[in-house]
Amino acid sequence: MKNEMEDIDQLIKETLTQEEAKFYDGLDEQGVFAMVKGLFKGKNKWIMLLMNIVTLAFFALFIYSVVQFFEADTTKELIKWSIGSIMFLLGVSMLKIFAWMQMDKNALLREMKRLELQVSSLANKLSS
Repeated sequence: MKNEMEDIDQLIKETLTQEEAKFYDGLDEQGVFAMVKGLFKGKNKWIMLLMNIVTLAFFALFIYSVVQFFEADTTKELIKWSIGSIMFLLGVSMLKIFAWMQMDKNALLREMKRLELQVSSLANKLSS
């Protein structure tokens, strides 16, 4: 299967101009670190920066709540700090899920661009 994909990629590159081939190479599959770095590019980089700041704040508040939980003397305080810990941990989890969804969206957009380029290449080849 890998060989067939490489053959298809080579065929597509042969039909593209040099500029289009360079763009096509930039659409290759990315690793996790490149995907995370990609979150901070584009129009919505400010919201990702804000989300990470809020995530760090929620995590710090989670740690504080856990410490206070273990230092609590009464049952009422234990309940209060445990609920706070759970809420802050849920906040961190939801913000991380949002970031992973954004990475998935970027991967899908990259694949759609590859498909558009392949369709365009095929249309040019058929019209020639």
